[in-house]
Amino acid sequence: MSWPKAQIGQFTHVVTKGTTPTKKQGFADFGINYIKAEALNGDSALDLTGGFFISEDVHQALKRSILEEGDVLLTIAGANIGKCGIVEERHLPANTNQAVGIMRVDRQQISPRFLYFWFKQPQTFRYIQGLNAQAAQPNINLTMLKNIEVPVPSISVQQRTVDILSAYDDLIENNRRRIQLLEQAARLLYKEWFVHLRFPGHEHVKVKDGVPEGWFTCPIKEAIVGLYDGPHATPAPADSGPVFLGIKNITDSGRLDLTNIRSIAENDYSRWIKRVTPQAGDIVFSYEATLNRYALIPKGFRGCLGRRLALIRPKQTERNSYFLFLTFFEDRWRATIEKNILCGATVDRIPLAKFPEFPILVPTKQLLAAFDDYVSPLYTQMELIDKMNIQLAQARDLLLPKLMNGIVTV
Repeated sequence: MSWPKAQIGQFTHVVTKGTTPTKKQGFADFGINYIKAEALNGDSALDLTGGFFISEDVHQALKRSILEEGDVLLTIAGANIGKCGIVEERHLPANTNQAVGIMRVDRQQISPRFLYFWFKQPQTFRYIQGLNAQAAQPNINLTMLKNIEVPVPSISVQQRTVDILSAYDDLIENNRRRIQLLEQAARLLYKEWFVHLRFPGHEHVKVKDGVPEGWFTCPIKEAIVGLYDGPHATPAPADSGPVFLGIKNITDSGRLDLTNIRSIAENDYSRWIKRVTPQAGDIVFSYEATLNRYALIPKGFRGCLGRRLALIRPKQTERNSYFLFLTFFEDRWRATIEKNILCGATVDRIPLAKFPEFPILVPTKQLLAAFDDYVSPLYTQMELIDKMNIQLAQARDLLLPKLMNGIVTV
């Protein structure tokens, strides 16, 4: 089926780009969401974990780029040119920077979410990437953006298409909320037992200088099998194959996000895992540039570490994987990292040579085992939900181009 086409400039009220605050205006610790290009991951759930904010005064000063519900966003500069997103009511109030294009559509002609799904297609992404592929700093200007042609079926067809695809997104988002609740339950239990010291039987345990009887402080090397860093190069991407983990796959909240991965060829994989093969229960973390992101390797994972990532292998016999993982998010550990950061000319880094000597407070083996009994089912459930989300995303992405090109009629 062939649908009529129209240029983006023909069905939009606004096509503009964001604005970057001046040094004087600066950012704020809280306030209005400031959406950077990194937040556009091709997902309707914009990634706001970086936590960038501007004040209300700066927001009004950057009036051109004040966002509205239904605005379709596109990265128009940088390596991730072509990544898209859509503004939902929960993101507002919000503003964005100059690497992000903003399209505010005439809803009598086109559905905002239909346009978003059109940009979300892999072939559209490749097309956008190729518009200025020869430039040292890839970018597309607003005129180029306005001239892009998009298929525009009737509004009724658009809405039926959006309804089908959005059903997948809604399920994925509900699953994410379930994971957040499970994560919160595990972290609250950790705090209750190991920070506030209200662990089972605490009433009968003596505490001296904030340390319960039977607990001890030791270098982290005594609680792990080993510490291994990843390669200092990046292999060529492949259409399919083992996962090559990057910092982008580790969220600030401590999850391994495998919905948008880089695959590598089998021969590269066999070379990259000679040092260490990640296995379930290992803890992967970022030690350079974007610091202090941690995630657990799930069951069935097949892949290797990317640049600027390292891996900790806890002692499985101690049943301490979840305890160590959650320790890395606590203030005491973060303070230790902060004191030892090496500030480089271009990026900061955590010194891996010193890392094994960093101290941790370790409870009794009985308490570690009891904690593992409580939280292990929570993390097992999170893994299952994560796998479900990957399958939902794969099913949606298989259907997406067929619906958007009229191959499957609705």
